[in-house]
Amino acid sequence: MRSRRLLPNLLPRLAKSTNLCAQIRQRSNLSAKSGQNAAESAAAAADPTRAVSLLAERNWFARINSEFAAPLRQLGPRFVVRVLQHAAAEPLLCVRLYVWASRFGQHFARDRSVRRALGDALWRRGPVVLSPALVSEVQECGCVVSEELLCALVESWGRLGLAHYAHEVFVQMPRLGLRPSTVIYNAVIAASVRSGAVDAAYLRFQQMPADGCHPDCFTYNALVHGVCRRGIIDEALRLVKQMEVAGIRPNVFTYTILVDGFCNASRVEDAVGVLEKMTEKGVAPTEATYRTLVHGVFRSMGTEKAYRILSKWLESHPAWHHRNAFHTLLYCLSKNNMAKEAVDLVDKMSTRGYLVGNTAFGIVISCAVKGLEPSYVCELVDNFIKKGGKLGFDVYILIIKSLLNCKDVSKAQKYLSQMVLDGLFSSATSYNMVIDCLSKAGEMEMAMEIVKAMRESGFLPNLVTFNMLISGYSKLGNVHDAKAVLKMLMELGFMPDIITFTSLIDGLCHTHQLDDAFDCFNEMSHWGIRPNVRTYNVLIRALCSAGNVHKAMDLLNKMKMDGINPDAYSLNTLILSFCRTRKIDKAHRLFTAMLRYGVAPDSYTYTTLIKVLCDERRVDEAKKILLAVESSSGIAAYQHTYWLVVGALTKMHRFSEAGEFMNRFHRRNVHTGSSAQLRAGSEILVQTVIV
Repeated sequence: MRSRRLLPNLLPRLAKSTNLCAQIRQRSNLSAKSGQNAAESAAAAADPTRAVSLLAERNWFARINSEFAAPLRQLGPRFVVRVLQHAAAEPLLCVRLYVWASRFGQHFARDRSVRRALGDALWRRGPVVLSPALVSEVQECGCVVSEELLCALVESWGRLGLAHYAHEVFVQMPRLGLRPSTVIYNAVIAASVRSGAVDAAYLRFQQMPADGCHPDCFTYNALVHGVCRRGIIDEALRLVKQMEVAGIRPNVFTYTILVDGFCNASRVEDAVGVLEKMTEKGVAPTEATYRTLVHGVFRSMGTEKAYRILSKWLESHPAWHHRNAFHTLLYCLSKNNMAKEAVDLVDKMSTRGYLVGNTAFGIVISCAVKGLEPSYVCELVDNFIKKGGKLGFDVYILIIKSLLNCKDVSKAQKYLSQMVLDGLFSSATSYNMVIDCLSKAGEMEMAMEIVKAMRESGFLPNLVTFNMLISGYSKLGNVHDAKAVLKMLMELGFMPDIITFTSLIDGLCHTHQLDDAFDCFNEMSHWGIRPNVRTYNVLIRALCSAGNVHKAMDLLNKMKMDGINPDAYSLNTLILSFCRTRKIDKAHRLFTAMLRYGVAPDSYTYTTLIKVLCDERRVDEAKKILLAVESSSGIAAYQHTYWLVVGALTKMHRFSEAGEFMNRFHRRNVHTGSSAQLRAGSEILVQTVIV
């Protein structure tokens, strides 16, 4: 059989690999035993799952108290956090646990990690309402609704946008045995601000003196944040003055909120001025302050103008004072593909004695490889290395990929050698990443050299390694070497998988060996491997390229019978083949089925079909397809596709209809904000057609 010739003596090889499999199983059993011992020792200390199950019972308080009261004093807040995480799906159980643990001391009730875990559970699965039933349940256990619990609930309501719950409970606090305090006021005010109810927050703020409570820095920060979000920056400044008059010193959070507010109001100079004021007041900006400023300026202004303003500001201050701002600015430049500006910024900072770190330089290079000449990028990298810099593994991969795309193999080899010198190959995964990069670029000799180096370094190639090599050889049409790698794979005791077979089939199709490709396809079942949609697509494409569209359709039907849903690539290939052979009705039926099944066609496919229909003067069908594509798949058709229909209508002297159709395109693009795609002469032509 052909399959025996393609994959010689595979079954005997598998028999030889059983010893290797036994060794793997033995190692797995050892690790499983060690993990089991660790799990048993952890369970012996305390089982959070058991605690959760007790909390779900009717007499939960007595049960959990009898089993966990003694160990809780030794385990501390960390155990409470573990139980809260296990009970996160049932926030009411989290409340019960918090109430019970709080009886053992304030260090449980006020612990930050405990409060954070409780808050996350109440927010993700809430809301938990402080109903009479819940209050009664807590009181029957001999506990009370504490100030800490009330604040945790209020915070969760604010995060869920339900601050009105907080105000209702606030009014009824005397029934809970609680008196208003600054802490509770702060929780209610912050919840109101987060819910967007700034007016309600101000109402509580004005009520504080009547209850003998005094606002603190947290109170003012919450209000400043609320008015800044609404764009009322002058009111924010008034609040800051008011807190200073009251003897409350604004902190770094106050100023960071102001920076964000000024940026949102496009008052960039004032935002920069806040940092100057912080220096005067002796308040050190944090990394968050600088990030807020840089991102805010980019958000409120154009990228180029933002760069000019921020780089000028950086140049006027000592570089080491604003290192975080510099790094954030580099990130923004990279994100906006402003490679030249990023390199210029690094040069400016270097002349001022600031040495760019490895992380910051990596950001620059990741941007530079996309927009600058490879030779210039290499020059930047070489200079950085000469100054003692060390590139990360991912940065090297980016550079090597860029050089391979430009066919500059010698420089790619140079940086591979540098990676070895820097000791960056530390696992089979790191070797595989380089092999994948080389295989995709078709540099198989270099890829095999890396495999050799991999073995010499004590790392054995795995199935992923061999699949990359087989795929690389197959894309080059070098089936002979792909089979040689397959033989090597089998000798090492690996079993080929779906990726192995699909890569081999792809290589055989590239070399027009379709019979062998189908033999390989049929052999997959003998190995217990089920073809996937990509396997079918490779064969469908090959059949269509060979002009055997009918057999490709049979394969598509087989694919459906096997329970594999065709994707856009499967159907696009067939539709394009029918269009090329002028079998328009078949292409049209397949296209309609494609839309019916919710598979989005690609723009090249529907444009080709519409062009063929227009050439055949079947313009009404072309119009229906164009409208169906936009309505069913949400794809906005290109102007060129509309012009095909307009041109066909014009040739058929249906001028009024052509004008209406083109105006429809214009209105759609104005509505979606993409009217800039229209050419300058399009409106004039539409008017001419209507006339």
